[in-house]
Amino acid sequence: MPADHRHHLAEHARRRHQLTLDRARQTLTEMADGGEPVTMALVARRAGVSRSWIYSQPELRDRIQQLQSLRTGSDTARDTVTRASDDSLRQRLVLAHERISQLRAENHQLREALAHAHGQLRAARLHTAEP
Repeated sequence: MPADHRHHLAEHARRRHQLTLDRARQTLTEMADGGEPVTMALVARRAGVSRSWIYSQPELRDRIQQLQSLRTGSDTARDTVTRASDDSLRQRLVLAHERISQLRAENHQLREALAHAHGQLRAARLHTAEP
């Protein structure tokens, strides 16, 4: 039976996610401190991530929207923010559906692995019970 390295992969994914999140936070801070306009697209481009990834990070998304609302002064700008919010909600829905599909696939894989482990455990018990 091959070695199980899933925990290594999971840890690597967690580290990579945290580094990416830190890079995006730093980019957002630099843009806000510099008085630059802050949009999802600009933050994504400068941080080297996709817009969809930023939409999937509630902390970043909320902070960007907060900074945008502070900078908006005219009705035109408010309308733009409202449209962005509608688009944001649609994007979040798409991402939620994708995540549900990923979780279903992972759940299926884990159930199969558990069934396999139970089978091995039963076989080992039967093997040790034989005289």
